[in-house]
Amino acid sequence: MKSILTLSILFLFCSNSANLFAQNNSNCDCSECSQFDFWVGKWNAAWQDSSGKSYMGKNIINKILDGCVIAENFDGNPGINFTGKSFSVYDRKQNVWKQTWVDSQGGYMLFTGGMKGNKMILSREVESKKGSIVQRMVFYNITDKSFDWNWEASIDYGKNWQLNWQIHYTRIGQSN
Repeated sequence: MKSILTLSILFLFCSNSANLFAQNNSNCDCSECSQFDFWVGKWNAAWQDSSGKSYMGKNIINKILDGCVIAENFDGNPGINFTGKSFSVYDRKQNVWKQTWVDSQGGYMLFTGGMKGNKMILSREVESKKGSIVQRMVFYNITDKSFDWNWEASIDYGKNWQLNWQIHYTRIGQSN
């Protein structure tokens, strides 16, 4: 009798969990949830270092987990020995995009943000020896075939921004 009661409770829990997960999948069907779709596809990435030397990399962006997550796979080779991945998701409860970045140098960064006009802006605040620094990524000049991406920093909470790195992306082949 005990085992039947245990199995019944387990069955009810699993049934309710399945419904909960099914309900969460519908949370990815909103206009804000598709704001990052411009990024999905295969991209060439071109940039210059501070001395003016040019580099090329590749970035492959896919929608995964029932279309709820934007997965980035960046490869700086042969330009630089640097690879990284990010996972971005729209949080409907907080009305904000969230991105987690990890890379081959042990980097781990968390960003939040969203569309502001025609730009996707994700930022984070970090502490340094000189105090708080706000860092942000700005995706702009967005078309079906290309966009620009800036890595910027501010030491005055966003009153002034310093450009640290700029990448120009061009799409490889057709969009997904």
